[in-house]
Amino acid sequence: MAFFGNLSKRSRFYASHSWSQLRRDIAYRRHDIRFIFIVSCSKHRSLSGIRCIRLPIRRAAEPLMTIRFDRPVSHAARAARLIAAFALVLCGVTLIGHRFGPLEMPYFVLLILISAGCAAVAVFLAAIGLVELWQSAAFGGVSAVKAILYAALPLAILGFGIERYWSRPPIYEISTDLNDPPEWLATPDARQIWLPPRHLVTAQEREGQFDAYPALISRRYEGAADRVLEAVRKVVRDSHITIVKAEGAEVADPNGAAKPKRRTRIQTTHPAQDDTAVGDVPDFVPVPTPRPFRDGVADLIRQNTDVVLQGEMRTRILGLPCDVLIRIREEAETTLVDIRVASRYGQNDLGVSADTADGFLKALDAELLGIAGS
Repeated sequence: MAFFGNLSKRSRFYASHSWSQLRRDIAYRRHDIRFIFIVSCSKHRSLSGIRCIRLPIRRAAEPLMTIRFDRPVSHAARAARLIAAFALVLCGVTLIGHRFGPLEMPYFVLLILISAGCAAVAVFLAAIGLVELWQSAAFGGVSAVKAILYAALPLAILGFGIERYWSRPPIYEISTDLNDPPEWLATPDARQIWLPPRHLVTAQEREGQFDAYPALISRRYEGAADRVLEAVRKVVRDSHITIVKAEGAEVADPNGAAKPKRRTRIQTTHPAQDDTAVGDVPDFVPVPTPRPFRDGVADLIRQNTDVVLQGEMRTRILGLPCDVLIRIREEAETTLVDIRVASRYGQNDLGVSADTADGFLKALDAELLGIAGS
């Protein structure tokens, strides 16, 4: 028994026939012992073997150990947030540089495509991060949501362009007069850089324009050309169109409110005659027959009576450059107004020219409300 006398004061020696009794004793004293010596006894209670088992059991006063689960980290979600933030900053700088700065449209399109591509990659990585969050509770859910929000603007611009590309005819200019479009006073010419070269609009493309935009037709107003020209100039100012060249109007200040300047006709001078002298008046006065619509004299007359204004403008939001040509033609007691709008870059303007012309004509109809014909 000297062996047991050297044991620690807080140790206990248990000898029992039943293991269940031993487990109960351990349960009762689990807060009071550090070491347990289990004695294996035979049926005759003879000491046959001693096994020493060390169980590090905490005291009752000590707090229980907190088990913490180590969550993995989703690197895809964090990478998605960084890439999406870069795409958003690139898109914002590109929009500002093109709308208010010197950035040309071909570079604008290229940078927007790069930004949208980065945003698409970010959304893909964010989806991977959300899957990892669902399957293994990985860190990165907030980063994935931020990446999706950051990528919304570049992807929205790309989606709008794709929708316009498939739903609008592949033309870069429109005209309200498909048979006789107004002629440019100065042919627009812009450096396409990396964009494909453009070709002239064909008759088939004009028919496609009529099928896509049947409401874009000439406007006829029951009024004098001076009244219509004044309204046109007001709409031009409100639409932020800068007139760069004019024909048939005061070219000294083409953006002003001056009345049209008619081309002077050559008049023959006759010697002074006596008012009292009355010549012989024929009894029958022949009525001249009307000339054909398309001949040299008719073209000269129209050239003398037409007022043509050519200007340039930018769209309100994206600042896409367009060239605008407005023709005012006086016919009998009515005035005919035609407009021609062309985008400067690309073979497909995504409907920008049609929207510009439609907005101008609606504003002109509202300005001349009451004298509009057909």
